[in-house]
Amino acid sequence: MTDTDRRAADILAQRLYKAGCRHAFGMPGGEVLTLIDALEEAGIAFTLIKHENAGGFVAEGLHHCDGAPAILVATVGPGAMNAVNVIANAEQDRVPMILLTGCVDEDEALTYTHQVLDHQAVFRPITKGSFRLSAAGAGIIADKAVSLATEPRCGPVHIDVPISVADAPFPAGAPEPLHPSPSPVAPSGGDAARAQASVASAARPIAIVGLDVLRDRSELLLRAFVEQFSIPVITTYKAKGVIPEDHPMCLGAAGLSPLADRHLLPLVAKADVVLCIGYDPVEMRTGWRDAIDPEHQTVIDISAEPNRHYMHQATVNIVAHTGETLERLAQGQRGRVTWDAGNPGQVRKALAAAFPTDDAWGPAAVIAETRAVMPEGTLATADSGAHRILLSQMWRCDEPRSLIQSSGLCTMGCAVPLAMGVKMGEPERPVVGFTGDAGFLMVAGELATAAELGLAPIFVVFVDASLGLIEMKQRQRGLKTRGVVFGRHDMAAIGRAFGGHGVTVRDRAGLRDALQEAMSADRFTVIAAEIEAGAYDGRI
Repeated sequence: MTDTDRRAADILAQRLYKAGCRHAFGMPGGEVLTLIDALEEAGIAFTLIKHENAGGFVAEGLHHCDGAPAILVATVGPGAMNAVNVIANAEQDRVPMILLTGCVDEDEALTYTHQVLDHQAVFRPITKGSFRLSAAGAGIIADKAVSLATEPRCGPVHIDVPISVADAPFPAGAPEPLHPSPSPVAPSGGDAARAQASVASAARPIAIVGLDVLRDRSELLLRAFVEQFSIPVITTYKAKGVIPEDHPMCLGAAGLSPLADRHLLPLVAKADVVLCIGYDPVEMRTGWRDAIDPEHQTVIDISAEPNRHYMHQATVNIVAHTGETLERLAQGQRGRVTWDAGNPGQVRKALAAAFPTDDAWGPAAVIAETRAVMPEGTLATADSGAHRILLSQMWRCDEPRSLIQSSGLCTMGCAVPLAMGVKMGEPERPVVGFTGDAGFLMVAGELATAAELGLAPIFVVFVDASLGLIEMKQRQRGLKTRGVVFGRHDMAAIGRAFGGHGVTVRDRAGLRDALQEAMSADRFTVIAAEIEAGAYDGRI
């Protein structure tokens, strides 16, 4: 293709390719045919999925492996509206995602109303930016979209592409900018000095670590820092593995489990210095609101954005790169032993006792047995529901992004497509997607996509024929059970019907055998683990 042959859609696609994108997902309509053609011509393979919402999660799963922005393509009207949930999820889960929607030309829309609605009005509140592509401005808009999506904190960006603009020639001499990513920002001044002095004098420091550390690739610096100053670490669910969870300084993850918080929050309250390192409270339940008290503690926020969430207040708010900041705080300091009373070690033991692995059967046994059977290096995804809370506390992560979930928006139906995307990005590694039966039924059609792509993840389905978490909350409030119970359907048969393997298990031995067979299978496997209703009581 010569420069004079390039369409506006080609400029957009080529900029996405330069950003590292090699895959796009979506459902075609007449309004996006040129876009899909341009993506393929640029070297970005387009994958047909069965629903736009699931397609966005496949794209996100792949992003967690290759680091490139996720791409979702949706046609005018209902196609775009099907993407609303996954775009809101990307905004709350800080996922760099580019949503490309086709739209009717403005002049056409003056008298033609079929499927016509204001896409930008819908997506502007749930994205970092919404643009309408123009032929002459295609290069600038494409670069702005990539930059905005990938700059901290990351998030989704929407580009609405009119039909005629996608096909319009890109004007010769029109700008095609490619702005470099900004350099990491190091802290300086009085706040940095105050934070450094606080860390140096802390007797009972604790760190709460979140997603910004992964975005900044500061994992090794974090580990060196907490080892130098003997600082126990709590992570959010999506930051699990940022420090190996068998590390003596790691207290595991927090977010949605009152049972875990019963042990973690009192320890946080005893700390004299609380370091919130890349911590984003969007992942936390209300029990963490004002759990940190700057009136009696020194609270140091180190994050990509100022603290405007007000989940807690800070003594010092450093808006900078987490790794650069930790290096600055460690300069000239000597390591030492903290927490002379040994409280963090006691909490580690208490947490292990609170989430035992020796149940004969039930959701905890499913998680423990799967973790024991699957080899090191296994990647996992989790759906929303009671099983996710239990999994996030029990599943040991030795590396970042090894348990992917919807943590900000808590979207049901995400685990299956996330696992598909992860498997696309890491085809040689074992991938397990954990989902409840309700979430599985929401996206069962994507098993057809997994078969068409030749993917072989393992889908473990917790089958209790109910919305277990919501049913538990009904009982806790003294309400009657309404609208949360459904039939026990044959999930394994659904897997076989879509061209995969499917097996139902009711004990540890059956699960162990099914997992071992699934690891060598040439197709995906659905393992339906049948458990009793109410099996999560007292466990999360």
